[in-house]
Amino acid sequence: MMWYDGGWGWGGWFVMAAFMVLFWALVIAGIVALARYFGGGRHQQAGPHPQSGAPGEQGWGNRRAEDVLAERFARGEIDEEEYKRRLTLLREHR
Repeated sequence: MMWYDGGWGWGGWFVMAAFMVLFWALVIAGIVALARYFGGGRHQQAGPHPQSGAPGEQGWGNRRAEDVLAERFARGEIDEEEYKRRLTLLREHR
């Protein structure tokens, strides 16, 4: 008695494996996209602060730079030493 494999041979296994890898890559990419959309992708665009005045007023740029520096320090992107060093540098050039 002989078996008939449909003519695919080993090529069928390779095609099936490639489609399985492609399928799981798409599933993982979809999960990552959904997680970013619903969770971590919420960055608001910062506009001028009401306390700092209009962009044309004196000191507006320095005030905004200090705010950005304070936000970076609060998020932990820079340490206290670097924060103080940059803050002094900003205040020297007012």
